[in-house]
Amino acid sequence: MRSAEECPLCKRPLAEPANKHHLMPLSKGGKNTPTILLHKICHDKIHAVFAEIELKRYYHTIDRLLEHDEIKKFVRWLQKKEPGYYDKSVKQR
Repeated sequence: MRSAEECPLCKRPLAEPANKHHLMPLSKGGKNTPTILLHKICHDKIHAVFAEIELKRYYHTIDRLLEHDEIKKFVRWLQKKEPGYYDKSVKQR
């Protein structure tokens, strides 16, 4: 379990499993761009909803990700779960 850090997407306390997310996809020139630490389920959901090109063109900030209806709905659902909750059915593209 991590300390008082929180997941930038769902705002729950960070817990394992967690992943680093490149705000600008590596495949689209994001090698030297910032990363953020997210719950694995949050990270998987981002990549399940968006293609790399969409992440590069528009959805490269938390605020922009949270504008998307499917992400908003997911976050509302996830906020009711324990910080370490992980659902293997959230798959990447």
